[in-house]
Amino acid sequence: MTSLYSSTPSSSSSSSSSVVPSTYPRLRLGSLAPDFEADTTLGRIRFYDWIHGSWGILFSHPADFTPVCTTELGEAARRKEAFRKRNVRMVGLSVDGLEDHEDWVTDIEEVGRVHLDFPIIADKDRVISRLYHMLDTVDHDPANIGQGGVPMTVRSVFIVDPSHKIRLILTYPASCGRNFDEILRVIDSLQLTDKRQVVTPSDWKPGQPVLIHPSVSNEDAKIIFGDYQAIRPYYRLTQL
Repeated sequence: MTSLYSSTPSSSSSSSSSVVPSTYPRLRLGSLAPDFEADTTLGRIRFYDWIHGSWGILFSHPADFTPVCTTELGEAARRKEAFRKRNVRMVGLSVDGLEDHEDWVTDIEEVGRVHLDFPIIADKDRVISRLYHMLDTVDHDPANIGQGGVPMTVRSVFIVDPSHKIRLILTYPASCGRNFDEILRVIDSLQLTDKRQVVTPSDWKPGQPVLIHPSVSNEDAKIIFGDYQAIRPYYRLTQL
């Protein structure tokens, strides 16, 4: 059973309605990520305690024992060291039960030849899925078959910073697996731009030139960055 620390509509949560209650405000970039407590494959966790002092990724998948999801969680486990270097902790989620999760982890590890050491939330009553607006409608995506007509979780990704603010929201269709290179790229960009007065251009990768933030004057840019290339008054490149 999943529960929230904050006040939550009482769980007639197994209801087939996919309408998010008005008490669950729409989450946006910069919103405080809702805290919750849940049963997982690594025991009961509280979200804020789990990511304490770290960046966090909360990501949902449509169903256990499905091919795309198996590749995704295997890949997430394979990238363990890359996420660790960036001080990122991951939490998976679907509406399957805990026993199914535990059985499926064995498949993921065997198929992917990995060790999966992050928790997967058993959100069978769909409380967290509603809180984070992760539910699809059954007829929206033919690959998302649902359970008895009840909507499944879509492939959502929430990147949360150490102050618990949501910094990225991505939603993929059930038929398309996530790109973990892109997730890591965004984390690199967020962590860089939080520290320096820069923004990252299209298709940027670590080590490539960055753009000086428009709020920085030319005089300050010279002091902060030294040489830079001014393509336009608002478009100034520098190499960090």
